[in-house]
Amino acid sequence: MNTLFDKIWDAHIVDKPEGGPDQVYIDRLYCHEVTSPQAFDGLRARGIKCLRPEKVFCMPDHNTPTHDQDKPIAEEQSRTQVDLLERNAREFGLTYYGMMSPDNGIIHVVGPEKGLSLPGMTIVCGDSHTSTHGAMGAVAFGIGTSEVEMVLASQCILQKKPKSMSIRVEGELGPGVTAKDLALYLMMKLTTSGATGYFIEYRGSTVRSLSMEGRLTLSNLSIEMGARGGFIAPDETTFEYLKGREYAPKGEDWDKAVAYWRTLKSGNDAVFDREVVFDASDIKPMITYGTNPGMGMPIDGRIPADAARKSLDYMGLEAGECLLGHPVDYVFLGACTNGRIEDFRAFASIAAGRKKAPGVTAWLVPGSWMVKHQIEAEGLDKVLEAAGFEIRQPGCSACLAMNDDKIPAGKYAVSTSNRNFEGRQGPGSRTMLASPLTAASAAVTGVVTDPREFL
Repeated sequence: MNTLFDKIWDAHIVDKPEGGPDQVYIDRLYCHEVTSPQAFDGLRARGIKCLRPEKVFCMPDHNTPTHDQDKPIAEEQSRTQVDLLERNAREFGLTYYGMMSPDNGIIHVVGPEKGLSLPGMTIVCGDSHTSTHGAMGAVAFGIGTSEVEMVLASQCILQKKPKSMSIRVEGELGPGVTAKDLALYLMMKLTTSGATGYFIEYRGSTVRSLSMEGRLTLSNLSIEMGARGGFIAPDETTFEYLKGREYAPKGEDWDKAVAYWRTLKSGNDAVFDREVVFDASDIKPMITYGTNPGMGMPIDGRIPADAARKSLDYMGLEAGECLLGHPVDYVFLGACTNGRIEDFRAFASIAAGRKKAPGVTAWLVPGSWMVKHQIEAEGLDKVLEAAGFEIRQPGCSACLAMNDDKIPAGKYAVSTSNRNFEGRQGPGSRTMLASPLTAASAAVTGVVTDPREFL
């Protein structure tokens, strides 16, 4: 039997040229301000319109400041890119959610929460972390700017079909172990190239037990293993999350949609190109020590003896070193990886009744205005303010230093984002990737701390 990936991909093939890539129909295109300007210029140069503007949704997120969003953006390049996206969206008749709009946020957070990303869809965006939407049971992947233009013009894309990979995780995650830790563990085991050329289906009892927020985190990080994307078959958790959301089907259409979505699964006899199995009981809270997301270890572990010297020099660390107790300068909670309501609940569960360590600068950035309003409705903002934390305005923030939120050179940040490359969070910054629980533990102690101490 075909895998679920085969089912969705094959159902979207428009043409299959002999010896060439598949022509695949795209159900949803997301555009942000960084990777779209040249695509729109290409349409203008050819004198053509967007074929299906109702399938395209645009919003700025990378360059948006996380404070004073009601004022013009101070940095010129960021302001230019954001303004240009709005003009392009208006000119081509596309839905646009601008800064201060209640619909704005990080595009990979807004898509699922508005019900724009649905099971069985093909979804693309000029951003590598488009794999996030795979949590909904969709085939979602990042594309280049020339491919953004292709989809705007034709609602199709030319793509070589990836191979299929099954990552099955069985068992129950231990105390203090989150979906982020699961993802960092998989990257540690498989490396950042271990899934190159594959589209991952996450399976097993551990994956099924994850909340939708957890599934979004896991799918988000698929690209960090080299995969083209990653996804999870839709189930009752998916349907419960989607029901009633703005763009989700309603009434009889909802019943018909769910009936179809229930068929979206790989059969027991499905044949994958590669299969790997892991035991959830082997996973502890994780933290990275190097300069790619695969350079991770259990938080109570020691840096491997064979760790790359160049990475350790950049991070100011040594092989054999334990990170517990290592001083922390910055803590970042947010990004399309961990900027959802569940992540803020986790952070607040550690911060409640405690105080932010005096030497720590903490940026707590919701992934969308909807998340920010949820934080306020649940009173989490009061809990966090009492502990000395401030909730900022939505945006990508310190994930990638394309806005004001930059970690200074030489400073250590425990970050819930997705990448710890050299300079990713600011020139010379030193990033340790971790879960919201681990980030909160560092924020209240001022040092790398095992979150299980607070549970």
